Amino acid sequence: MFQTRLCILFIFSCLISLPAQKPKKFNSSEIYEAVQKLNVLGSVLYVAAHPDDENTRLISYMSNQVKARTAYLSLTRGDGGQNLIGPEIRELLGVIRTQELLAARRIDGGEQRFTRANDFGYSKHPDETLDIWNKDLVLADVVWAIRQFKPDVIINRFDHRTPGRTHGHHTASAMLSMEAFDLANDASQYPSQLQYAETWQPKRIFFNTSWWFYGSQEKFEEADKSNMLNFDIGVYYPSKGMSNNEVAALASSQHLCQGFGRLSQRGTQQEYIEYLKGEPLDNSKSVFAGIDTSWNRIEGGAAIGNILNMVEKNFNFKNPATHLPQLLEAYRMLQNVKNEHWKTVKSKELLIIIEACAGLYLEVSANSPHASPQSTVGLDIEVLNRSSASITLVSYKLSTLQNAISKKLDLSENQKLNFNEGITIPKNSHYTTPYWLNKKSTLGMYHVDNPEWIGKPETPRAVFVDFNLNIEGTPITITKPVVYRYSQPDKGELYRPFEVIPEVSASISDKVFIFENDQQKEIEVTVKAGSDAIEGYVQMAYPNDWNVYPQKQKIEIVNKGDVQKVVFTVIPPKNQSEGLISPMVNINGEYYTDELIEIDYNHIPYQTVLMPSVSKVVRLDIDKRGNNIGYIEGAGDVVPESLRQIGYNVTIIKPEQISAENLVNFDAVVIGIRAYNILDELKFKQKFLLEYVKEGGNMIVQYNTSRGIKADNIAPYKLDLSRDRVTDENASVTILQPNHPLLNFPNKITSQDFEGWVQERGLYFPNEWSEEFTPLLAMNDKGESSKEGSLLIAQYGKGNYIYTGLSFFREFPAGVSGAYRLFANLLSAGKENNKTLKTNNQRLINMHNQDQPQPKQKWDKMYTIVLIANALYIILFYFITAEFS
Repeated sequence: MFQTRLCILFIFSCLISLPAQKPKKFNSSEIYEAVQKLNVLGSVLYVAAHPDDENTRLISYMSNQVKARTAYLSLTRGDGGQNLIGPEIRELLGVIRTQELLAARRIDGGEQRFTRANDFGYSKHPDETLDIWNKDLVLADVVWAIRQFKPDVIINRFDHRTPGRTHGHHTASAMLSMEAFDLANDASQYPSQLQYAETWQPKRIFFNTSWWFYGSQEKFEEADKSNMLNFDIGVYYPSKGMSNNEVAALASSQHLCQGFGRLSQRGTQQEYIEYLKGEPLDNSKSVFAGIDTSWNRIEGGAAIGNILNMVEKNFNFKNPATHLPQLLEAYRMLQNVKNEHWKTVKSKELLIIIEACAGLYLEVSANSPHASPQSTVGLDIEVLNRSSASITLVSYKLSTLQNAISKKLDLSENQKLNFNEGITIPKNSHYTTPYWLNKKSTLGMYHVDNPEWIGKPETPRAVFVDFNLNIEGTPITITKPVVYRYSQPDKGELYRPFEVIPEVSASISDKVFIFENDQQKEIEVTVKAGSDAIEGYVQMAYPNDWNVYPQKQKIEIVNKGDVQKVVFTVIPPKNQSEGLISPMVNINGEYYTDELIEIDYNHIPYQTVLMPSVSKVVRLDIDKRGNNIGYIEGAGDVVPESLRQIGYNVTIIKPEQISAENLVNFDAVVIGIRAYNILDELKFKQKFLLEYVKEGGNMIVQYNTSRGIKADNIAPYKLDLSRDRVTDENASVTILQPNHPLLNFPNKITSQDFEGWVQERGLYFPNEWSEEFTPLLAMNDKGESSKEGSLLIAQYGKGNYIYTGLSFFREFPAGVSGAYRLFANLLSAGKENNKTLKTNNQRLINMHNQDQPQPKQKWDKMYTIVLIANALYIILFYFITAEFS
């Protein structure tokens, strides 16, 4: 059922989102709405911490009903969350969530901004958050956003007065917003920003409150609302055929990787904002009380407003081109106003409206989706005037050339013109990878060299074309980025962004290689050409105590886009060790060390990401029992691939395949993260899983959230999930049952195995369980009580049921040795007892219970020695008794 609903959601999302990847084509209603918005000179900045924190209902209301320029400032890109639609985590997840936010803004009409804060995962207090983020830098970015966007009003999603009651990132976002409200107009604060922006003082700041912050609907109804404004965000838009809350639902449903696809809503719905500080509210109860949001706001704006208000009042839906003379007059007048901020904002809006009214189609399509510096790419330029207006194409200027290419061609109505140009990508062109990933980040911050790029959602396009036009006697320049337009028989016309990529890139087959012994492994390196005729060699960088053979391998690739694969033999050291390996491709003396990663989902534009091509190699001191593992996938993780790394045979079990017959041959069955939250089938298949355990199977259930459990019982005994979590990855771990087999067989687990963990210890631990369960570990964040629900085991029938909230799904991709050793023990549960040995030599069983068990080969030797010793004892006893007799 989940897959079916997800498929339907993807199809519905594609119907909405795919056109957004194509050039926007305005219909008459959309042009009219743009004119309405053109006549409002007011702005709202909405502030929160993560993608999916934003209230799309209020953003849509401010943008579509109030017609204010509205933006969402998300302090992070959501890098620390989880991914319900694919394997990407951390930085790549941040890329996806950035694009999902942009998709949401295309629907609700808002704009999008960010800071350099890195989402390092759940934080329990803003003090921790601001320490890891570097408070001063993130505060500077919030001030920067205010100075650039110049909002009249700021609305915080979260309450700055309740530290410790919610996610530390949430509270920190509100605290920083409150502080930046006072600093943005102070020229002594962050003065370097004033090279590119001016100081600015917002008029007032609000908190977007709701019953949730009061604990219940009843408490909220009883609360004093004299300091609040409320809006009916269920207002209906006839031009859209949808109500505001329907638009908002479509926008929030773009957050697919977070699982935010939801049903639309209709009807009256109240939204509240609480006044915090700034200019007092008047009796109008308007968010813009006392603020002139008309064209009268700026010097010289009244005359412009008179023209544009007449366009709005008498708008011609049948033929919007009739308004071109007035729109062009307003544009000419706008270029003479002194207010640079509103001149820039409204000129951009006005140009879009002029282009739409004239039915202009301007497109520059490359003959390839990407090219490397110093390579040549062909461009197909299409110019079309679909109105009766007098329009001349004076020239166009490619961003790669110094001078414009003169044309001086009249554009006859509906007569398409096509031009072909060949351009060479300049050597110094920046790659169109996400700019915040160009430098290595810290745990809490991204590093951005170009100060003007800070806060932008995407890297500015490196290749574009300026079309210099004359429309009804008015010079107009319209800029278009180069795109890649193509078609597929089963999908029709498609668009991709045109990317500038390196001449060559290299990737390793896996991000982590686990060596369970000192045996060598062959590691495959894929070299991909970003241009034609690539010749050079590739070699590996590797740790000193490891060896790689051969030292170099030659590469020759004829065509751009083709790949060549080479294999290196990696030899680990004898003892436990870990380090990094990286391919280095040498082309004409220049080394290339980046990997080209492509992200392709239907609901967002195609993404090309460059990141250092680095893999971790780990020589483990690990032993394991059992071989065949069944894995039921949950919300996306790489646990199956990680288990294969250490020699397990892992079979993916589809929910419909869960049956007694299909489970019986597995040494262990592992349930993926959040499987009980997203797989409806588990409600009906749980009986087979528990029966498997009862008959002697070993079942490991990884974390699920405490809400939305599909099965009636996820465990054979009472087990209540909570929101308990330990976010400090370095939190001390106490071993509660040091002699328990799960912590001793086949690997002895010690405190060293919890060193080097990333992002967190674990999440959504059970907080209540029946006496059948044995808790094995205790841990806690600073200042909190001990949490003992991270790893629980219970015998059920002949088998073992294990529940763990430990974040193995994060530790495996990071190559954390102790996580692999501990998980090997979970998979080996119940295999520490050898019935033959127990029958023949109870003393060895006692030794096993008291001391660290020996690996299997040594165990067999000990058993053989004992048998021989027993035999010799019997023979000696026989001769002694015979002698005495």
